Amino acid sequence: MKRAAACVLLASATALLGGCGLFGSKPAHVPTPLTTFQQSLNVQQVWTASVGKAGSYYFEPLVVGDSVYAAGVNGKIIRVDAASGKVTWTAKAGTDISAGPGSDGEITAVGTLKGEVLAFDHTGKEIWKGNAGSEVLTAPLVGHGLVIARAINNRITAFDAQTGAVRWIFQQPNVPLTLRTGSSMIFVGDHAMVTGFPGGQLASLDINNGSVLWGATLSLPQGVTEVERINDVTGTPTLFGRQICAVTFQGRIGCVDAITGNGLWARAFSSSAGLSQDGQIVASTNTQSQVFALDSSNGDTLWHNDKLMWRGLSAPLILGPTVVVGDDEGYLHFLSRDKGDFIARVKTDSSGIRAQPVLVGDTLVVQTRDGELFAYRPK
Repeated sequence: MKRAAACVLLASATALLGGCGLFGSKPAHVPTPLTTFQQSLNVQQVWTASVGKAGSYYFEPLVVGDSVYAAGVNGKIIRVDAASGKVTWTAKAGTDISAGPGSDGEITAVGTLKGEVLAFDHTGKEIWKGNAGSEVLTAPLVGHGLVIARAINNRITAFDAQTGAVRWIFQQPNVPLTLRTGSSMIFVGDHAMVTGFPGGQLASLDINNGSVLWGATLSLPQGVTEVERINDVTGTPTLFGRQICAVTFQGRIGCVDAITGNGLWARAFSSSAGLSQDGQIVASTNTQSQVFALDSSNGDTLWHNDKLMWRGLSAPLILGPTVVVGDDEGYLHFLSRDKGDFIARVKTDSSGIRAQPVLVGDTLVVQTRDGELFAYRPK
């Protein structure tokens, strides 16, 4: 998710300012030219697959077990065996879609601009259609017998995964201006989910009834104009142990306790992409396309790499001894986890990489804007 300052959504009227989507704006800065280096990591491409272009929307591959699910704006949804690259399952929504896929391996769901939620069984057959109340830009969260859909007006609807019956609805108040993106959702244990909201807010909801278990303020809006005060949680909150970390646009990056919501640490930061974490570091890309690695215990900077500035970076993925990030020109960069130096680089296609790379087994998978899936095995 990039160039977020250029296009925002008037939440009360759900109308775009400036007539452009978040990803359709022109870059305000010239991307930093790539530098050469001695590659010390062998990155082997092992397969490719195609699902269809993303258009102006954000589609991220999803890992379930040993499979990768992916979708395109044309309504095509595929399941790919990560080991072989074979497409083992295909579904067609019959309409353009704007978010997805979400899946637990049995039920797969996507969302549309009209606020529809479409659910498919494990054979790719559509089994029900629901109404999320407004445009859906966030991939549905599927699991624990539920399909949880989030609309752009901050309404969250939980549907029964088998029947589509509405189980509960949660509505977060709107704010005057918000990014035209969807903040993703994650399950925490067997009874809770966590997501971020505009205004720098995180919330944990009981998945049985939608009640609020805790709320936390990651950052507060600052500035004079409404555009300056945009302060949305972006990307997907991450969970490691009892620590949930998240980042905001024009705000802060930080972590809270997953059970209580109590703040652990936070520091000034601005990202429209998201983050990744493990037991030692939290990695994120800021709005200038600098890559940061922070100490996961206190937020102190361990290193930062400014050699990719203005290249429209994706959220990073911490992968063993590396931090992997994609850019707007379709390059996948591998940085040393310890120092942030470049250790490998590969080119996918020229359409660019919005989506955070994912790992399934020993295979790294990335989805480009043109809907091509590229799989690599670093050695």
